[in-house]
Amino acid sequence: MKCGIRRGTKLGNAIGLSVLLAGSFGALAGCSSAPPLFSADGRPTQQVQCPAYGGWRNCTDNAKVLCPGGYDVLDQTTENNQNSLLVACKAASQ
Repeated sequence: MKCGIRRGTKLGNAIGLSVLLAGSFGALAGCSSAPPLFSADGRPTQQVQCPAYGGWRNCTDNAKVLCPGGYDVLDQTTENNQNSLLVACKAASQ
């Protein structure tokens, strides 16, 4: 019986490693479609994500926290039940 357990463990480790490698490649593929780091006028951008079922309010509230001086929405999408805002903060008023 010990041999059967060891074989099962080795098979489990091999499957786990395969899943890990496949997940790593998937994560790297997702990086290729990342939003731009800067807006056309040079401001840094930030992506705010929230569940789609809650509407856009959660995203806009989070954007307000990130950008107390206001923000411009550069892109707005809904995919896989998730809302995303790509924003660039406005310069703080002095």
